[in-house]
Amino acid sequence: MSQNIDFQTRFQAKIDAEIKIEPKDWMPEAYRKTLIRQISQHAHSEIVGMLPEGNWITRAPSLRRKVALLAKVQDEAGHGLYLYSAAETLGVSREQLLDDLHSGKAKYSSIFNYPTLTWADIGTIGWLVDGAAIMNQVMLCRASYGPYARAMVRICKEESFHHRQGFEILLTLSKGSEAQRKMAQESINRWWKPALMMFGPPDSESTNSEMSTKWKIKRESNDELRQRFVDVAAEQVTFLNMTLPDVVWNEERGHFDFGELDWEHFWSVVKGNGPCNKQRLAARVKAHEEGAWVREAALAYAEKRKNRTEAPPQ
Repeated sequence: MSQNIDFQTRFQAKIDAEIKIEPKDWMPEAYRKTLIRQISQHAHSEIVGMLPEGNWITRAPSLRRKVALLAKVQDEAGHGLYLYSAAETLGVSREQLLDDLHSGKAKYSSIFNYPTLTWADIGTIGWLVDGAAIMNQVMLCRASYGPYARAMVRICKEESFHHRQGFEILLTLSKGSEAQRKMAQESINRWWKPALMMFGPPDSESTNSEMSTKWKIKRESNDELRQRFVDVAAEQVTFLNMTLPDVVWNEERGHFDFGELDWEHFWSVVKGNGPCNKQRLAARVKAHEEGAWVREAALAYAEKRKNRTEAPPQ
């Protein structure tokens, strides 16, 4: 018991000194499990997040828009792979991570269970959804676990392009016809509050935040990040000559108020009852099953090369 306490003390001392924890370092089991849960949920979100945008690749309004959207969806696939690789360093297999996703045991961001009804949604996802993701993920570049922090540096750089791409789509629509401006505003109205709930439940209801903050897996609370995002988005929306629902300046607080969020609805979506939960999961399972032959061929080829390398010279 005393030896374990000593390990715990040295572990926390490294974190307090801003020294990264690496895969071969000793770590508490609770720390490892917390990281697996968070990193895998993040990876799943990147992969499932390809679906609502991929829905518009064939319907993009121009070749330029199609190429940009293809590049973005490809980036999201890469982000998922970086994160799955980071999770694997904690001793969990990718197969197990994917089985948990496909069985419904593992969760992904609730935001990806909403439909993309118009082309404006692609812009709004880039501006609001990726914007919220960046606000949440920049601090993860300084996470205490080395493989996770290093993966997040590249991910955040690429997400910044996605954010600008989305804003540029909305800016173009805002300068278009009345129908285009109306489409953009309607899209913003639909996505605004689901985007705010991406930061997670209020601090008073968050069960994991205290230890995650102590271990420096996260650096700021859900409510702090949410308020910062609201303040930034409220300034940016003025360039679009549009509005955000229920957002008003509070002189006394020195921040924008943003109205009540429907947390009952949020938890219902998380539990699988959102507009597109079943559709998203079914699409992922179908893609995984249809891609089985590719994985089998790749493994067989790798094994053949290994055997050839290890074979003694004749």
